[in-house]
Amino acid sequence: MPVETTDRVTGTQSATGNGYLGFEKPLHRIEADIAALEIEQRQSGRDLSDEIKQQRSRLVTKTKRLYTHLTAWETVQVARHPQRPQITDYTKNVVRDFCELHGDRTFGDDRAIMAGFGRIGGHKVMIVGHNKGKDTRERIACNFGCAHPEGYRKALAKMKLAAKFKLPVVCLIDTQGAFPGIGSEERGISQAIALNMFEMSRLPTPVVCVVIGEGGSGGALGIGVGDRVAMFEHSFYSVISAEGCAAILWKTHEQRQRAAECLKFTAPDLRKLGIVEDVIPEPVGGAHRAPEEVYRALEQYLIDTLRDLKRPRIQTLVRRRYERFRSIGNFFDAPSDHAKSKSRKTARAASRVRSALTPTRRSASGNSA
Repeated sequence: MPVETTDRVTGTQSATGNGYLGFEKPLHRIEADIAALEIEQRQSGRDLSDEIKQQRSRLVTKTKRLYTHLTAWETVQVARHPQRPQITDYTKNVVRDFCELHGDRTFGDDRAIMAGFGRIGGHKVMIVGHNKGKDTRERIACNFGCAHPEGYRKALAKMKLAAKFKLPVVCLIDTQGAFPGIGSEERGISQAIALNMFEMSRLPTPVVCVVIGEGGSGGALGIGVGDRVAMFEHSFYSVISAEGCAAILWKTHEQRQRAAECLKFTAPDLRKLGIVEDVIPEPVGGAHRAPEEVYRALEQYLIDTLRDLKRPRIQTLVRRRYERFRSIGNFFDAPSDHAKSKSRKTARAASRVRSALTPTRRSASGNSA
């Protein structure tokens, strides 16, 4: 049996060399049995196809059962899986003629944010997203997807360029948060994120945001204001990571599973709360098991959504976008027609009372004089 390890960066537990997460031990055992049967069949010459077929059917059933009832913390682990498709995978397999753009025209080029022109279906678009990196060297260069202020300034500059040429913007969110280091603070990370949110709320072009993995804190919000906000089935979108929440509330990261449940940051919870409009389904076992299916699902979603967003006038689109984000967090129902009618009657009655009292007050004032 392989030795189980924990990634210090992502917090995910996996068996060395096979990419299995901690809760996927039963799946690893079944696949080990299938591999053993295939080896025995080759060496002995016996026909074990029925046993292999039975084990494969068992594997599919077990995988469906596991992924249908994922806990919030298990969803975090799947979203952070090192083999999960990243923005570079989508630009290669979903976007055609991708042309990357660099620099923020102020400080430098932050590789944690990737931006460029491309085509999705029949739509010319501007792609903006977080880049975590594939191997250790690339991850360090990309700062593990945690962008500095220059990254968000680059993103905003490219979005405004897209608006100038009347091209829609597609934002792919995948970060644990903006970089909180000294240099980032000195160069104004909070202002950069706030400015992006402000400008994106009134950007005169369609904007679609999709959480493809992690959607953490202000780092996600910096490119997360759009006409449509969607997320993959096994991604999460949160104001803070589970570890950060546990460290603040319970003073220990050991309570991260409890914090994950309390934060309500999984796709079903966020759709119910109205934070996201759409949930893009993933193949059984997560996006890392069948990337080709995920590429097709995202491409089709973006083609359909961009087609719908091009129909209304830009002024209408911007107004709806603004109203959408203003309404988030409103847990009070709009007043009913009956309540509105009653309120109007009360106002009219109060007005009649005021008009009736006014002459009396004047006459009383004259008599006293």
